[in-house]
Amino acid sequence: MDWTVAGVVAHIGDCLLWYATDLVAGDRELGTLEMGVRPESEPEDLIATVNTFATVLAHVVNGTSPEARGWHPYGRADATGFAAMACDEMLVHTADVGTGVNQPFLPSTEIAAATLRRLFPWAPTDTDPWLTLLWANGRADLPGQERQVGWRWHCAPLAEWDGSNPRSSLAAS
Repeated sequence: MDWTVAGVVAHIGDCLLWYATDLVAGDRELGTLEMGVRPESEPEDLIATVNTFATVLAHVVNGTSPEARGWHPYGRADATGFAAMACDEMLVHTADVGTGVNQPFLPSTEIAAATLRRLFPWAPTDTDPWLTLLWANGRADLPGQERQVGWRWHCAPLAEWDGSNPRSSLAAS
């Protein structure tokens, strides 16, 4: 990655606030605002910002009706999609931060598996969920699987998944 550790933490915060905003805004992309976490902030302030925005998103997700949708470039996500995307951002980018500060990160198997199943339903189910989540995000090789370059997740409700890896349809276009 070309980002600093602080830049990665700021990105996590940005994503959490974007996801809360996008879910509340509904089908409309809000191109009217600029929001961003300042990566030059003190580390403890960046962590407090991520915690705050995670709480904001949790309140939005919990207060949203199951049929509500929000705009995302990869599809009209429901609350579970936004929650899973936030988990993916926090898990994968925390691993990136861990690499940057030489502190390995290993999340719980349950959280990695739940995030993987919600966003990447085409991913293998007979492999380690954390390694497979990293693979699905293009961060790791998975034996017997093609490297995921140009990956995408499925953030719309799982009932709307067409059974394919959206990365494959991108490569065909």
